[in-house]
Amino acid sequence: MIDKAWFNHLGKYDSAMDIWGGENFEISFRVWMCGGSLEIIPCSRVGHVFRKKHPYVFPEGNANTYIKNTKRTAEVWMDEFKRYYYAARPAAQGRPYGNVQSRVELRKRLKCHSFKWYLENVYPELRIPEESLYQTGMIRQRQSCLESHKSEDQEFPVLSLNPCTGSKGTTAATAQEWTYTYNHQVRQQQLCLSVYTLFPGSQVLLSPCKEGDNKQRWGKVGSHIEHIASRFCLDTETIGDTHESTKELVINPCESTAMSQRWDMVMS
Repeated sequence: MIDKAWFNHLGKYDSAMDIWGGENFEISFRVWMCGGSLEIIPCSRVGHVFRKKHPYVFPEGNANTYIKNTKRTAEVWMDEFKRYYYAARPAAQGRPYGNVQSRVELRKRLKCHSFKWYLENVYPELRIPEESLYQTGMIRQRQSCLESHKSEDQEFPVLSLNPCTGSKGTTAATAQEWTYTYNHQVRQQQLCLSVYTLFPGSQVLLSPCKEGDNKQRWGKVGSHIEHIASRFCLDTETIGDTHESTKELVINPCESTAMSQRWDMVMS
């Protein structure tokens, strides 16, 4: 329960959020950070009954709606810690979330605490991930960067090497941006760098991320990017003739002198 006057003072719900999902985080952060508290009352009984199906529809799909709502929460309330939100939900990167200026101004007007204060005073038990657990950036081989692009005859985007772009926020830059996670996945949104088989010469491709899938686990070893399960290294092979040649990504036995196996993971 919340007092109506206090609810109105805090700014009610974020009216730009759609349907439901994420508003529970947003109002919880807002209550704590802006002078209130949440109390667990002994012997209280609270029920939340879900129907078998929604009596309404999510025009953008429930997953997209949830991403929009939680992204608004992260952008307004989580300060520098929002990077952990994006690391945990790569699909949220580049997704629209509407204008949050009025909510930012509300936070200033209420003189709310920082999210760092919230972590230190409200939830000090929460372990903050180490900086090394999530990294985002480019995977570069000399002047070329690993890039994904959609192809009409392919279910998932295909991989290629193209000149690196330094312009953040563009479509080309997004296609060259990768997240390296604590569980050794190299991913773009919900797709992970994977291999077709564990044999040498196997093609490297993008496939839906699966927790614990050994085909999707990679490690940086010196200048190599090593596929952990096979112990082979990320490599490039030229296919086609000299006029129409392209480079295909594969795994091959690691060779310290092979220039095609040398990579820089330029992460931030």
